[in-house]
Amino acid sequence: MAIATKPALRPANPRFSSGPTAKRPGWKIENLNLDVLGRSHRSSLGKERLKYAIELTRVVLGVPDDYRIGIVPASDTGAVEMAMWSLLGPRGVDVAAWESFGSGWITDAQKQLPLDDLRILKGDYGVLPDLNQYTGDRDLVFTWNGTTSGVRIPNADFIPDDRDGITICDATSAAFAQEIIWSKVDVLTFSWQKVMGGEAAHGMLILSPRAVERLESYNPPWPLPKIFRLKKGDKINEGIFKGATINTPSMLAVEDYIDALEWAKSIGGKDALLKRADDNAQVLFDWIERTPWIENLAKDRATWSNTGVCMVFNDTRIGDVDKFAKDFVALLGEEGVALDFGAYRDAPAGLRIWAASAIEKSNLEALLPWLDWAFETLIARS
Repeated sequence: MAIATKPALRPANPRFSSGPTAKRPGWKIENLNLDVLGRSHRSSLGKERLKYAIELTRVVLGVPDDYRIGIVPASDTGAVEMAMWSLLGPRGVDVAAWESFGSGWITDAQKQLPLDDLRILKGDYGVLPDLNQYTGDRDLVFTWNGTTSGVRIPNADFIPDDRDGITICDATSAAFAQEIIWSKVDVLTFSWQKVMGGEAAHGMLILSPRAVERLESYNPPWPLPKIFRLKKGDKINEGIFKGATINTPSMLAVEDYIDALEWAKSIGGKDALLKRADDNAQVLFDWIERTPWIENLAKDRATWSNTGVCMVFNDTRIGDVDKFAKDFVALLGEEGVALDFGAYRDAPAGLRIWAASAIEKSNLEALLPWLDWAFETLIARS
């Protein structure tokens, strides 16, 4: 078999990683406001910039006025675990997972927290568990979008509006790209380095009034590390939600996040971000549906993610799928047309191409012929 001809057009930006993700279009370090660097985050300027990041988050993401937003340590992981350690315990808990990060919350619930009444709702890669098992009388921990499986919830109808339990939602690869139904969420977390393309290390913790009520009425029986402590005495520490962070944040990362939020606001806010992600993902969906040797890891079309699109090979000519997938990613990396787009280490071997809001559609369109070329080239070599 002859080696395929290389495509002429290359993506202008080859960064298709699912985290940290590509910067917003037109990003330059010179665009960042660096006045706060070298200043204390406790200074008036430092607190002002942190509070501004919180306020912009509310505007762009459409967070209800009575929900509190805080910047917390340790990225999305820190935010989720802060919520679990601080809020879970007074009633039964369901943890739903269908990929690696959700499985991490199961580990926390089963092996780290001494929860007396725990139920696991587990789905394999590519499929959701039966979420309708959740009845609302228990607490719930779940992900809105499975970053490592490309499987998202099609809606939040399984969560009762009149529930007694609280819901803790890891939305790190959904926030700013998928519509969040706030009435269904009591705690929502995400990190800057996903859809907004910011730098890592910091997480966002958003609390509903019901979550605050739980926080103030309940004291967990286990020790809370300093970076998990959301209360002063028996009341919520309001400073956290006004820019007084628990530990020292990177103000450079803060300014980078602000830059991404200001860009999002300038293009039309949340609705524009959601449309960009949907349009980008559709480029990949159309290609998957016309390409016989690849398929979406998500089995149900209604659950296909519009952020990290996960794919698996299905061609019988491929022998060692793990090796083929690694060679595929390495080949396009060597060509400089696609970087860091392999499947997550715990996921089935394949591809994971980020399509969310900061990606330019033209780059995805330019990538597709290269995907075809890489497949034909590797098959010809085998």
